Parts: sequence; C-alpha cells; structure tokens
Amino acid sequence: MTITIGQTAPLFSLYNSEKKEVSLADCRGSKVVLMFFPAAFTSVCTTQMCTMDDELEWYNKLNAKVFGISTDSLYTLARYKQEHNIKFDLLADYNKEVCALYGAQYEMFNFGMKGTSRRAAFVINESGIVTYAEVLESAGNLPDFERVKQAVS
Repeated sequence: MTITIGQTAPLFSLYNSEKKEVSLADCRGSKVVLMFFPAAFTSVCTTQMCTMDDELEWYNKLNAKVFGISTDSLYTLARYKQEHNIKFDLLADYNKEVCALYGAQYEMFNFGMKGTSRRAAFVINESGIVTYAEVLESAGNLPDFERVKQAVS
C-alpha cells in the first residue's frame, strides 16, 4: 500500500518500549509525526532518532506527538531508548503490520531479513489526514527533517 498526502492515515495500535498500547486513534486532536526506521543500534537510525529527540521540544510546542516505529522487539527498543535517552515513544511493529500498512517495508533487507521497516516519515494533522509522506529506498538516507517540520508548522 502507498500512503499519499491528503488521505486519511490508516489507524493502528502498537506497544511502546514501556509495554503500553499506543493507538493512532487516541492522537486525534494532535499532530502526529511517524518516523519509521529499520533497526535500533545502527548509525543512520540513531542519527534519525536522536535528531528527532533533539527537536522534540519544538514539536511539543506545536502540539505534535512524535513516534519512532521499527520492527525491533519491545525489549530491543527499551534498551535503545534508554541508551540514547530518547524522550518520545518507540513503537514495536514486530509483526510487520504497520510498516506494510504504510508502504514502509522492505520486501528483502540486509542479510535476508524480510519485512524490515523502510526509513520513512509521515506527518498527520489533527483530523487524521496525511500532510507529509516520505518513504526512502535506501536505508542509508535520512528523511528530510526540514520538510517534516514544515508539514507540522
């Protein structure tokens, strides 16, 4: 599936690294930034998550909730969040359903891993409409953080 600007964002529920369920439906009334990333503890993913964390106060002031989503386990994400002092929720899409729903999934990733999350960024407005969508082909590239911020502001 491909997510396009102007469509209603597909709803989902995932568990965060604190083992609490987070539902996109519960975020209505707030802007939402979804940052998909392939694998915790890798250099580009760490740059992506830490960049978002460094800007978290800016997003919070605009009533925007930031979520990182990967196919890593809850336990991996908890350790990763702690080691890098990430202050927003990291959500485990271990069953690879949300990545597929958002068109942010590799059919085949490094070392034969199937269904790993692509690096992607989505901004959803207060009404649940997608206002920014970026799915990257190469895991070595980062999302356009400035365009993400423009979509939120």
